[in-house]
Amino acid sequence: MTLMLSDQKPFAKGGHRLCFVHPEDKQRCIKVRRPDFTLVDLRRSKGFPKNLRPLSSFDDNLEEYRVITDIAQTVGAEASRHIYRCYGFVDTDLGRGLECELIRDGSGLISLSLKQYLWEHGYTDDCRQAVDELTAFWTRHQIPSRKLLTHNIMVQQADNGEILRLVVIDGLGSPNLLPWGWLPASLRKKRVRERIQHLQQKIEEAVDKRARGIAPSQVGFQHHRDDRNTPDPSRPGMHGEH
Repeated sequence: MTLMLSDQKPFAKGGHRLCFVHPEDKQRCIKVRRPDFTLVDLRRSKGFPKNLRPLSSFDDNLEEYRVITDIAQTVGAEASRHIYRCYGFVDTDLGRGLECELIRDGSGLISLSLKQYLWEHGYTDDCRQAVDELTAFWTRHQIPSRKLLTHNIMVQQADNGEILRLVVIDGLGSPNLLPWGWLPASLRKKRVRERIQHLQQKIEEAVDKRARGIAPSQVGFQHHRDDRNTPDPSRPGMHGEH
């Protein structure tokens, strides 16, 4: 069966992929490649020697499914607290998509990214505690990832606004040619420490820009906070920096 996605708007747009609510299950989403940025385009944009790799190695969906499956097997049930679940691949009218857990708040609305949360609410004590929990998990289990970016981290909130957990939804896996498990333990620890330091730096930058009234780019922002795709003009940050 082919799922029809082209008749709905994506609720999120990344550098390489679009995210849609699953048309038959609102608790799941489907990630598909952006039609304007093919695997050939992506490989062409890389320098030597990465541009010699096969096209399949540039497929974010394939890589993420493999990595998340490996993490789930290694870490166990705790992995799903901070890393979204993957359910496999589905056929869509926009190409093959990766079916994933869709992070929603207690209200039923799709959760905000950490980037958007910081812009709308600031770095609250509740948020600091949630970031500490996430980074402790990353350190404890030595999770392989690229840079931890605020627009790739979802903030799941209860009905009363309390933060329940932070969930990383993109950027997992090792950016190196060597598999993560082949790296020396000391190097893995160093890489994880660098990822956490980068995240903290980006949070500090976001807090500083918010204080100065400089809106972030719209990458990772939800322009529609419900499944009807109705714009909410009352939300700040809709005029991103250029």
